[in-house]
Amino acid sequence: MMRCRRVQVLLILVVLSFLLIHFHFPPCSNNVPVEEKPSPVHILILSSWRSGSSFTGQLFSQHPSVFYMMEPAWHVWVKMYHDTVNVLHMAVRDLVRSVFLCDMSVFDAYMSSERKMSDLFQWETSRALCSPPACETFSRGDIISSANCKTMCRNYPFSKVEEACKTYSHVVIKEVRFFDLKVLYPLLNDPSLNLKIIHLVRDPRAVFRSRENTVAELKYDTNIVMRPYKRRGEMEPYNIMQIICKSHVEMYRAGSQAAPSFLKDRYLMVRYEDIVREPLAKTTEMYRFAELHFTPELQTWVHNITHGKGQGARTFVIESRDAMRVSQAWRKILPFQKIKNVQDVCKDAMDLLGYRLLQSEEEQKDMSLDLLIAQN
Repeated sequence: MMRCRRVQVLLILVVLSFLLIHFHFPPCSNNVPVEEKPSPVHILILSSWRSGSSFTGQLFSQHPSVFYMMEPAWHVWVKMYHDTVNVLHMAVRDLVRSVFLCDMSVFDAYMSSERKMSDLFQWETSRALCSPPACETFSRGDIISSANCKTMCRNYPFSKVEEACKTYSHVVIKEVRFFDLKVLYPLLNDPSLNLKIIHLVRDPRAVFRSRENTVAELKYDTNIVMRPYKRRGEMEPYNIMQIICKSHVEMYRAGSQAAPSFLKDRYLMVRYEDIVREPLAKTTEMYRFAELHFTPELQTWVHNITHGKGQGARTFVIESRDAMRVSQAWRKILPFQKIKNVQDVCKDAMDLLGYRLLQSEEEQKDMSLDLLIAQN
């Protein structure tokens, strides 16, 4: 009987020893350990219409590590046209989150089930949708013009959008349909996102002049923004500038002056005038913030695209131009009374963001005032 008990005890000890060894020391493997893939970086470029955001978006779109999408919220605004900006904010935020996570099923709510990749708003501005695996015509590292992409890649299926997105280390979205940074706080606190925000601003007088040239293109969005307000008629252009300027002030204060702890090192305000004055230096700054390498090929492209002879006349078309001269064209074209009206409704924004006010027509014509921005 004692012998039987000893055998049982020995068997139990053997089993326990085996289990201890098995779980404490993992089985040997001839496979080389696979490094965990780093989490994608998510960049949201926040701006307003006619602020140089399409150009700034291209600085990111042409980078070979970036999956870029331009204003996906356009689809939300078209589908939910009768809602107010505040209601649309929620839907846009949900869509942006899904795009950052490369879940393109979110577009089921806003687009036809028979959609192609080319049904996305301004899809051809995304180099990632013009190169493998989205489109096989061009190489992944090419600098690709939207015109060439539109011709060669328009018939690929929509499923290619999600497939392509999942192959990039950075997902960048450019949006002009957010008016409140606080709406984005849930995304900034979302553990599934690695979100950083670049807040692009431009001199309100230049924005006003550019909006005058694109009234028809902006009418749809303008109607949505102005819906809650009764002030229409000839003052409407100034009223909407007041709304835009107020939103920039609130976003800047929320992102820098009264920033919560979770926004530390995740918010960067950039003036368009600084980009066109020092394109290589400012692109370097934005790339560093976004954790991107500024390749020699991209440096050459950025220099050439900002030092051409074009006048930047076509909406959404990014082509070689004299970017600094174009940015100041409003000074030669706008009557001083219009300049004064814009300054009156946007004074707080201009003061906070470092734009100098003009006091007379003589100052307006004095090009020695450079870009009319305060030097940092």
